Amino acid sequence: MTMTLPLKCRCGAVRGEMQPRRAYTRATCYCKDCRAYARFLGDPGVLDEAGGTDVVPTAPATVRLTAGVEHVACMSLSPKGALRWYAGCCRTPLGNTSRNTRLPYLGLVTACLDATPQELAATFGPARRCVINTGSATTPVRATPMAFVGGGLGILVGMLAARVRGERGSPFFNDDGTLLREPEVISREQRRELERAG
Repeated sequence: MTMTLPLKCRCGAVRGEMQPRRAYTRATCYCKDCRAYARFLGDPGVLDEAGGTDVVPTAPATVRLTAGVEHVACMSLSPKGALRWYAGCCRTPLGNTSRNTRLPYLGLVTACLDATPQELAATFGPARRCVINTGSATTPVRATPMAFVGGGLGILVGMLAARVRGERGSPFFNDDGTLLREPEVISREQRRELERAG
């Protein structure tokens, strides 16, 4: 039997599960885009003290939504940017995907996983094991070059394996490859305000 980890938004309307053994790695991203996304949601609790977001890169097929699909919403910071999915009911971040349905990548935000920090560490490794975009952190963050290389290789190998296995399916795309929801694309002015905030 495959072990799964429960997923739920803060209010409990959106629920699901993921297969943690198939996660590519665990990373903390300090890029301005992830920070703007968290501020768009109005949820500063997503960011760590240096402005980083804890994510678990995985194949979209490893995640399944079991309730509240009607509450799932999408936004993008630009017309061609990544798709950033969240629970519209309480604005809990869910994850980031490419607009290309053939790319087996989902950056699952750990804030939506129903697990304690200790459980997350036991399952995926410690937070900040692999840090990326540290130059954009709001306070100094020590780079992890070896973990960065290892994490990058883990993502590439995992994506290649998912392609070879012919994995299909994503909780954020319909069976015909269309988006579950059309994204709200924010304006450049809104994006600048979000980048200035905090």
